[in-house]
Amino acid sequence: MRIDRRKALALLGMGAAAPTGAKARTALGKVAFAHGVASGDPLQDKVVLWTRITPAQLGRPVAYRWRLNPVDRRAGGAKAGEGVTGPDRDYTVKVDVEGLDPGRAYTFEFEAEGVTSPIGRTRTLPQAGVKDVVLAVASCSLYPNGWFNAYRAIADLPRVDAVLHLGDYIYEYGGPGSYGMDSAVAGERPHDPPREIVSLADYRTRHAQYKSDPDLQAAHARAPWIVAWDDHETANDSWLNGAQNHQPAEEGDWAARKAAALKAYYEWMPIREPAAGQSLTQAAARSFRFGDLASVIMVETRIGARDQQLDLKRDLPMVDGKPDAAAFRAKLNDPERRMMGPAQEAWIARELAASVEAGHAWQVIGNQVVMARVDGNLRAALKPEEAARIGPIPMSRLNRRDQAAELGVPAALDMWDGYPADRERLYGLFRQAKARPIVVSGDSHSFWANDLHDAEGRRVAAEFGTTGITSPGAGEIVDGLDWGEVIARANREVLYNNQTAKGFVLLTLSREAATAEMVGVSTITAREFTAAPVKRFVVRPDGTGLSAPAEG
Repeated sequence: MRIDRRKALALLGMGAAAPTGAKARTALGKVAFAHGVASGDPLQDKVVLWTRITPAQLGRPVAYRWRLNPVDRRAGGAKAGEGVTGPDRDYTVKVDVEGLDPGRAYTFEFEAEGVTSPIGRTRTLPQAGVKDVVLAVASCSLYPNGWFNAYRAIADLPRVDAVLHLGDYIYEYGGPGSYGMDSAVAGERPHDPPREIVSLADYRTRHAQYKSDPDLQAAHARAPWIVAWDDHETANDSWLNGAQNHQPAEEGDWAARKAAALKAYYEWMPIREPAAGQSLTQAAARSFRFGDLASVIMVETRIGARDQQLDLKRDLPMVDGKPDAAAFRAKLNDPERRMMGPAQEAWIARELAASVEAGHAWQVIGNQVVMARVDGNLRAALKPEEAARIGPIPMSRLNRRDQAAELGVPAALDMWDGYPADRERLYGLFRQAKARPIVVSGDSHSFWANDLHDAEGRRVAAEFGTTGITSPGAGEIVDGLDWGEVIARANREVLYNNQTAKGFVLLTLSREAATAEMVGVSTITAREFTAAPVKRFVVRPDGTGLSAPAEG
């Protein structure tokens, strides 16, 4: 698929104006819809509509109207309403429209002070008789590191029922020398504000910058989104009571920073607001039923209950000058270590049981970080000719990484590998419900196809990891060496890994199979690009595992 941006001024097959067209219409108005429109959290009878109104004068409230119309133009089903927004929520608008028909497509738009927003398209979830479901799975969009071509490719898909975004929608970094600023296009796309974000105003400004991107706007206007946060919506390697990239002495109280980040997130994202008595983190765990075919269960594993990640430098005891690997493994396997709290685990158990009882073929687990065991020794997996091409600096990095493998512990302690007891509890829930789980994961900036097994070696689920929209992977460490292939070679559960491609996973679910198509874009440093499948994998509902990939 070749994308020509000069011809991509409308969302294909939608009859909706692209955001670039909207700018022309609003240029002379009193307000502007400079950040597009979005929808999210679709249910059988409701959906969240979102926009942001840029006022001509800050500080005053702005009244707006919204309209939603069925695409099929059958009688009935149109909705309309009005409201007021203002500086208390950064002039964002969120409407949870109720009383809709199941499985019906709608267009929607907003109007304020005589100015009309771009048109978006959304759809409620179907009730029954569902033949198939098509989901685009995305994560990790680092603004300075490249153009959002993969978002444009999602917008141009001939069909997508919903977009699952698994986190790192924004990044908190900023300023010269920060993450991504060595990119070929970083000079055209520096982060705003040009520093690390900490305050509520900072997080709002960063969200606004991301949603000013026309390709991201187009993807939001294409279909409803179901979103989750990972760490960079707050700060790198975040956990319940802190983050690797949060220094209290310079950046203040972590709880205050987390609260500011989450407030901005709920303002700027098309996610349903918490119910009465729910916290923001509790509301992030939610489920969606795609008729009688599949459930999507979105989990929160980052800042609601996660214990601090272990670290080899900090947590590996030394006895007589030697590392005490057994003591470290005891810490790692402590059954009290949590990614999720008991309440969320109990909720997942109920959701899985309800999905299986309803006869759903699949239970899709929307999850932030890679779940597979990735603890193999990469140096041991290298072929001699591959090892000969590795210079001293990459080899020293590899040595540090493989130190963990030699001690019998995983290296990626921020992933599920760092919380093995909690992972086993989750696998137990899968078995107890007799579920057919498809785990989808983000965070890693690489494509994955994994067959997951419990501690006793029993297969429990398939996992598809999506690469970044733009965020850099580890594939460029040594020219001509396929690190993804080495990782797959070194780890039993990893069937495929790609450390260089940028794009998204297109997941198609039917009663006969779940097919994951890993779609890559040809470039993120030029505006013209092509998008094409890198690999395809198929899972059958008989529990036999992933099939061999089909080429192309």
